Amino acid sequence: MSRFRPRGVWGFILRRLLLGVVVLILVSILVFLATQALPGDPARAILGRNATPASLAALRRQLHLNRPVIDQYWTWVTGLLHGNLGTSLAAQEPVTTLLRPRLVNSAVLVALAAVLSIPLSIAIGAYAALKREKVFDQTSSNLLLALAALPEFVVAMLLVIVFATTVFPGFLPAISTVPPGSRPWNNWVALVLPTITLVIIVVPYIARIMRASMIEVLESDYVEMARLKGLPERTVLVRHALPNALGPVFQVIALNLAYLAGAIIVIEYVFNYAGVGGAVQQAVINHDLPVVQALAILIAAVYVILNLLADVATILVTPKLRTRL
Repeated sequence: MSRFRPRGVWGFILRRLLLGVVVLILVSILVFLATQALPGDPARAILGRNATPASLAALRRQLHLNRPVIDQYWTWVTGLLHGNLGTSLAAQEPVTTLLRPRLVNSAVLVALAAVLSIPLSIAIGAYAALKREKVFDQTSSNLLLALAALPEFVVAMLLVIVFATTVFPGFLPAISTVPPGSRPWNNWVALVLPTITLVIIVVPYIARIMRASMIEVLESDYVEMARLKGLPERTVLVRHALPNALGPVFQVIALNLAYLAGAIIVIEYVFNYAGVGGAVQQAVINHDLPVVQALAILIAAVYVILNLLADVATILVTPKLRTRL
């Protein structure tokens, strides 16, 4: 008797969910062990250099730092399962309370960058494929290659120089501050430069993959067959070429959006934006292990979720893949 194996799209989603859970478990182990191996004493970082041995020992007992590593890990994991990310060693408040406003600010920035960069990248890549080896294709390919070679902080600094300081001084704010208790959309001008930076970081990779995928699809047999049947070129492109070209692009979109979850730390530091970047910096300086662990596992969860969504989207838009499930 063959083993039970769920089939179809829902079976595929179930298998990917189980794989994602296994990945998160492995990541949680690696993150916990890595943070435990960091140099420095969290208790001394909190109390300072003048702390007495007795006060250090008392704080270690209070924070459960004197317990075995396995016990600490189990306490942390069970807390995660109940939505408890732990307590900040430096701020002495729940990590969820500490990070919630910063996560909202960072999520707004990433969402804006995604909404702008994904359609723009698909449009540039598809049009470049249609105009293959013509002026637009050659110009856009060279420009995208140059932008892809620039590090994130270089792009951010160039935008600050052009739009905030030297070329157009005061046109846009160089520092994107979000006052405590406020939200980024209350001061949308402060979001312009960080958002443009993230868009410039993402667009080259997605657009180039879209171009390559679109060229491959346009040269396929089923597109040629659709043209031979006398279908209008617009119908061939919209109904046959574009959906099949989007499959590989979804994977790249997921990877780039997940990459932004890490790259945004650099961008937020450059623009002094009140997101997770500042929280990571302060947590590392203060040896605030629960905050570092929480941010690391959250970024890993973003990677798993985005890759799952990309796989599902690829299956839905590619009939050939659906028939194999």
